[in-house]
Amino acid sequence: MNKSKISYSQTGVNYDVMDPLKKLAQNAGKQTSQNLLNFNFKEITQSRGESAFVWEESDAFRAFVIEGLGTKNLVADDMSKITGKEYYGQIAQDTVAAIVNDIITVGAMPQVINAYFGSGGPAWFSDTARSKALIEGWAKACNLAGATWGGGETPGLSGIINPDTLDLVGSCIGIIKPKERLILGEKLTAGDAILLIESSGIHANGLSLARAIAQKLPDGYSAKLSDGTMYGDALLNPSHIYVNLVKDLFEDGIDIHYMVNITGHGFRKLMRANKDFSYVITQTPPITPIFDFIQNNSGSTDEDMYGNFNMGAGFAVYLPPIQVEKAQEIAQKNNLKSWNTGVIQNGPKQVIIKDKNVIFGAISLGVR
Repeated sequence: MNKSKISYSQTGVNYDVMDPLKKLAQNAGKQTSQNLLNFNFKEITQSRGESAFVWEESDAFRAFVIEGLGTKNLVADDMSKITGKEYYGQIAQDTVAAIVNDIITVGAMPQVINAYFGSGGPAWFSDTARSKALIEGWAKACNLAGATWGGGETPGLSGIINPDTLDLVGSCIGIIKPKERLILGEKLTAGDAILLIESSGIHANGLSLARAIAQKLPDGYSAKLSDGTMYGDALLNPSHIYVNLVKDLFEDGIDIHYMVNITGHGFRKLMRANKDFSYVITQTPPITPIFDFIQNNSGSTDEDMYGNFNMGAGFAVYLPPIQVEKAQEIAQKNNLKSWNTGVIQNGPKQVIIKDKNVIFGAISLGVR
């Protein structure tokens, strides 16, 4: 194990600095809420601080999300130089997954997705094979999510964006119908089970640290994991899209009390709901080779890893214990592993990961 530690904040991602801005924006946004009344719509105030903003219309609730990929496409660029392969179809799915996996947490099904491909100029698009892979991958991911790709924007931002890269972002409007499917955590109660759903790997969070590791390795992204997979290939496994899973859970009568897309902040996200409960994880999912590799080569502690990465679990569903077995059968039908891994208990707001001796207090998650 390489003892030289690389912290997440050293790579340019510091939630202690970033999260206060998010809360400031939420408070400023509340001051515009009355404008929805001009359309006879109403904001659902409780949705502020959730993964998607929700408002009420006459026939349904609607939800809106804007989300970006981050820096994962830089890994794809470097890996293309190593292997000669094209990875932008996978990158497109990562971006769409980041968007739709947020919107489903409030019970919404994605309807329309728009894309934002920000460039530093036209040079990026001159590689027609890469551009084609991105476009085809985006359309395929929209189909996987059951959403229509409505359009988007491709600004040329010379001097702002590196001309060798793209800033990949997208937005989505979703529908919550029937209205009883709105999920904002009000039904959470002590005794609820925490069902974790597998990730495909790192998804699209923690890539700044993952890239920093590659820069210090003699073989870079060509380094091999314990299972023989190339490090760069493992990082580029496309993110799971959980839309069909959530749709099936609803249609099969699962009483969902809350859902979380486990992205930035890692397992700290498990206490995202605006409820003062203790979220107790009694058994974590098995550590996959990619996270073992990242921990060994960054010198990260278990607290670092579970506080920033999904650690093999990309989504969480909170539900009555009596329905866990049925929910796991639905997950299996969607070709997703799941683990009945924890329980909600009365107590201070915190996440307790018992088998890792890690506790995250409420102050460690500043998204509200």
